[in-house]
Amino acid sequence: RPHAGEAGPTHHLAAAFLLCDGISHGINLQHEAVLQYLYYLAQIPIAVSPISNSVLFLKYRDNPYPSFFKRGLCVALTTDDPLMFHTTPTPLLEEYATARHSFDLSSIDLCEIARYSCLAAFTKEELKEMYGDEEDHDPDQTNVPPMRIEYRKEKLKEEMEG
Repeated sequence: RPHAGEAGPTHHLAAAFLLCDGISHGINLQHEAVLQYLYYLAQIPIAVSPISNSVLFLKYRDNPYPSFFKRGLCVALTTDDPLMFHTTPTPLLEEYATARHSFDLSSIDLCEIARYSCLAAFTKEELKEMYGDEEDHDPDQTNVPPMRIEYRKEKLKEEMEG
């Protein structure tokens, strides 16, 4: 997964959209509404590391992660250079705890974000093998209420049908 949209020109985000199945960072999508919309429509996974972003580029209050999540982009939490930016032996848990408190996320929000991480990590065939006919959602495994999943799918479908 290439680093795109953390720094550098925004055409990197456009190239990644055309060529990649997902990106790391992507925070500069906040400046490119059209590209952000394309990433949403295509549900291209965006793995974000708010702790790294805070040290290098954006303070938590300026990070677009919560707005990306609320808009329905496929955003996951990830670590970036754990030895440089993290202070615990469990850097991914540190990212989740930091995001929860910094962005006022609920437990269900965190479960949905973890689900996005799985969607980003596995192919459609692997997901079907794990979840059966549901393909990408089993509430007993994800703890994400079916109503939320249906809402996300419905909104995406409305956008796709225009």
